[in-house]
Amino acid sequence: MRELPETMRVAAIDAFGGPDALSIHSLPVPIPAADEVLIATNTAGVGQWDADMREGWSSTGRRPRFPLVLGTDGSDTIAAVGARIRRFAVGDPVYAASFPNPFERGGHRRWGASSGFYAEYVAVSAEGVAHLPKGLDLEHAGAMIPGLTALQGIDDALELQRGEAVVIHGASGGVGTFAVQFAKLRGASVFASASGADGVALALRLGADMAVDGKDGDVEKAARSFAAGWLRRSSHLRGWPGSEDHPRPRASRRPGGVPGTVSSRPRRGSDAACV
Repeated sequence: MRELPETMRVAAIDAFGGPDALSIHSLPVPIPAADEVLIATNTAGVGQWDADMREGWSSTGRRPRFPLVLGTDGSDTIAAVGARIRRFAVGDPVYAASFPNPFERGGHRRWGASSGFYAEYVAVSAEGVAHLPKGLDLEHAGAMIPGLTALQGIDDALELQRGEAVVIHGASGGVGTFAVQFAKLRGASVFASASGADGVALALRLGADMAVDGKDGDVEKAARSFAAGWLRRSSHLRGWPGSEDHPRPRASRRPGGVPGTVSSRPRRGSDAACV
């Protein structure tokens, strides 16, 4: 293990609350357990789930030990490795994610504080760490987790094909922005709902065929219009609004399929791809 500082700066909370609950703390640098690596954080991901945690939600159901260091994903280089780690070495560029990290380590008396990614160093299980792909810099690697979530939805769960159509809700969010692009790369038509006029503009700029404000717009009316135009060109979709088998603005992906949702977090799934 290379020589490390004893303390680090973190953005943490001392009690649940709004954005003003976050403040800069000085805490001990975590010591990685045998199955963990210590990452010197370059980029930390920021998602709606961070706000949920800041307000009191826990991905594990456990209550935290304050100060609570938020942040569930990020990227940089390995600063130290645990005794059982063979897959990584100090200096390896990596990206990582762990939803339970702020809460599981927060209850460990050895560290006294949680180990989230809003910190100069974060200790995380090696199971949630991967080497940085060639051609990807550390800054963009910090956004890998929402991208992988969207890719799992578009390819693994939905197996989206050219000529099909997909409804993507939260299209201006972290996962949604990736989902729109992946769907278009697969040759699909995309109906998107997004937040506000700027969110609608972003979804259209990313390639959505039609986008509507999910908060103030008439989503069902827009979906009916999109479906009518799309169905005139294709027969791959059933269950659009107004049909006998599915009266609401969601649809199954192909005849015989079922509606599905891929969410970016375990609850409050506004960043989701729905088909």
